Amino acid sequence: MDKREKKITRASWVGIIGNGILAVLKVSFGLISGSLALVGDGIDSFTDIVTGFIILFAAKIMSKPPDREHPYGHHRAETIATVLLAFIIFFAGAQLIINTVSALLSTESVALPSAISIYIVIISILGKIFLAFYQYRIGQDTQSSMLIANSKNMRNDILISFGVLLGLIFTYLFNLRIFDSIAALIIALWIIKEAYDIVMETNIELMDGVEDTKIYQEVFDAIDKVEGVYNPHRTRIRKMSNLFIIDTDIEVDKNLTVCEAHNIAMEVEKSIKENIKDVYDVIIHVEPLGNIEHDESFGLCEEMLDRKQDSSKESKP
Repeated sequence: MDKREKKITRASWVGIIGNGILAVLKVSFGLISGSLALVGDGIDSFTDIVTGFIILFAAKIMSKPPDREHPYGHHRAETIATVLLAFIIFFAGAQLIINTVSALLSTESVALPSAISIYIVIISILGKIFLAFYQYRIGQDTQSSMLIANSKNMRNDILISFGVLLGLIFTYLFNLRIFDSIAALIIALWIIKEAYDIVMETNIELMDGVEDTKIYQEVFDAIDKVEGVYNPHRTRIRKMSNLFIIDTDIEVDKNLTVCEAHNIAMEVEKSIKENIKDVYDVIIHVEPLGNIEHDESFGLCEEMLDRKQDSSKESKP
C-alpha cells in the first residue's frame, strides 16, 4: 500500500504542476485575446488542479491503518474523493454555461479573439496528451479509480481543446465571434456530461456492488479447487478502492470436528487469495452439508450465475 500511495502521490503532483502551467496560460491569454472558449478551457484546467489536491488528500487518508472507528480501513476515501471530483467538474461546467449565455445575450460590441489564442490551444493539447497518458498508466498500474477518472477527465480536455481550436478557426474564417461562444457552450455541456459519467461509474462501488460480475465465477472456481467443500452460496462481494471483500457460506460434512471444518475454511480462503488479485479480506461461514435456511435472501450461488447466463443467451436473437 505504501508503494501504491507513493505512485498516486507522484502522479497527482505531476498533474497539479502540469495543469497549473496550462491553466495560467489559457486563462491569462484567453482574457488578453478575448476568447471565452479559451478562458473556459483554462477554468477546466483549474478544476484539474483542485482534483489533484483532492487525490493527494485521499491518498493520505487511505494510507492510514484500520482503527476502532474504521475497522475496514480508510480505502473508501478514494471513492468519496472521486464523487467530489465529479461535483467540482459539474460546477465548473455549469458556471461556464452561465457566463457563455450571458455573453451571447449581451448587446455590447466585443472584438474578435486575437490569433495568439490559437497557439496557446495547441500547446494545451500537447500538454494534455502527456498528462492524460501518464495519469491513465499510473491509474491502471495502481488500480486507482481516482487516477483513472482523472485521466478520463484529461482525455476529454484534449477534445475540449480541439473544440476551442475549431471554434477559433471558424471565428477567423467567418469573422463572427459567435463561433467562439458556441464552442464555449459545447465545452460546458461536455464538462457536465463528464461529471455525470464519473458519478455513475462510482455509484456501483458506493452501493457495495462490483462492475465486473465475472469475479463471482472466479470465486466459485477457486472454492471448487478445495476438497470437502460443497454448495458455496450466499456469496457477496464488495469493493473498497482497488481491493475486494468477499463473504461466502460453504457446507462441509456434518461429522467433521470444528477444527477440521475450520481448516477447510482456511483452505478456501487461501485458494481465493491465490486465484483472485487484490483481495482485502475473505469471510467464510461454515454450515453442515444439507443445511437449509429459508431466510437467506442475500448473496449469489453458482446456479444463479448459470441462470443469468442462460437467460441472457435466450434474450439474444
